Amino acid sequence: MGPARAVAVVAVVTDSTAYLPDGLAEQHAIVVVPLHVALGGWSGQESLEVAPSDVAAALGARRVQVTTSRPTPGQFASAYRATGAKTIVSVHLSSALSGTTDSARLAAADVKDEGIDVRVVDSRSVAMGLGFPVLAAALAAGEGADVDAVEAAARAAVDATRAFFYVDTLEHLRRGGRVTAASALVGTALAVKPLLGVRDGEIVLLEKVRTFSKALARLVELVCEAAGDAPVDVAVHHLAAPARAALLAEQLRAAVPGLGASYLSEVGAVVGAHVGPGMLAVAVWRHQP
Repeated sequence: MGPARAVAVVAVVTDSTAYLPDGLAEQHAIVVVPLHVALGGWSGQESLEVAPSDVAAALGARRVQVTTSRPTPGQFASAYRATGAKTIVSVHLSSALSGTTDSARLAAADVKDEGIDVRVVDSRSVAMGLGFPVLAAALAAGEGADVDAVEAAARAAVDATRAFFYVDTLEHLRRGGRVTAASALVGTALAVKPLLGVRDGEIVLLEKVRTFSKALARLVELVCEAAGDAPVDVAVHHLAAPARAALLAEQLRAAVPGLGASYLSEVGAVVGAHVGPGMLAVAVWRHQP
C-alpha cells in the first residue's frame, strides 16, 4: 500500500458557472453554489432546476425573456457553514461579469465572527477559465496544503489560464450588457463570425472571420499560441452544439503537443443565456514546464 492521502483541511467552494465536467466536483470535494435563471415568469437554480436545453429552446423561440442573477450572500454563508471547515478558499466567476464574487465577499465577512476564514478569489474568467483555478485549489487542498497555499494555487492558475470562444451572434451578449452595442454591430455586419476572449475579466472581441470553419481553425491556433511549448490542460465547452465541440476537441488533441487532460462539457443556463446556441469555447491551463 502507498502512503495515505492527506485529509483536506481547507474546503474549496465555487459557483455553478465553473461548468466542471460531470463527477469532477464530487471527486475533489468541491462545493458548488448555484446561480439563478429566470425564464419568463419562472425561475430556478442553474443545473439543478434549469438545464442548458431549457435556455437554448427559450432563446431559439425568441418569445421568452431569459435573465440571470447571482447567489445571495446568505446562500454563500450557508454553504460555508455547511462545509464544517474553518478555512475555505472560494473561487468565482469574473467580478466584471457578475456580482457573484461580491456576494461571496459579503458572506465571508458574515462568517468571520464565527471563526471561519474565507479567502475569496476572483477568477477574472468564466466556465473552465474559472474551473481550472478551482481545480488547482482543490488539488492543493487534497494534498493537505494550508489555506495560504490553496489560495496561492488558485491565484497562480488564474494567471496561467486563458479562455477563447466563438458565438454565432453577439446579440445575446449585447442584450445582457456583456459587450457594447458597437461591438455587436461589428459582429453582425457582413455576417462575420466573431471570436472573443476574456481579458482582465471582461469579454473582448478579438477578431472576425468569415466562416465557421475558419473560426474553428483560428480557435485551434489561439489555443496553440496560448499553450506555447508548455504542458497544458484544456476544456472545450458548447451550447447545443455537441458535434461542433467534439470536432474541436479532436482537432486540439492533434494540434497541441503538450496536451494533458482534456475535458468536454456543455455550458449551463447562465452563460448559455448570454452566448446563445452554437457557442464554442476553449479554456487553456498552462502549467510550468
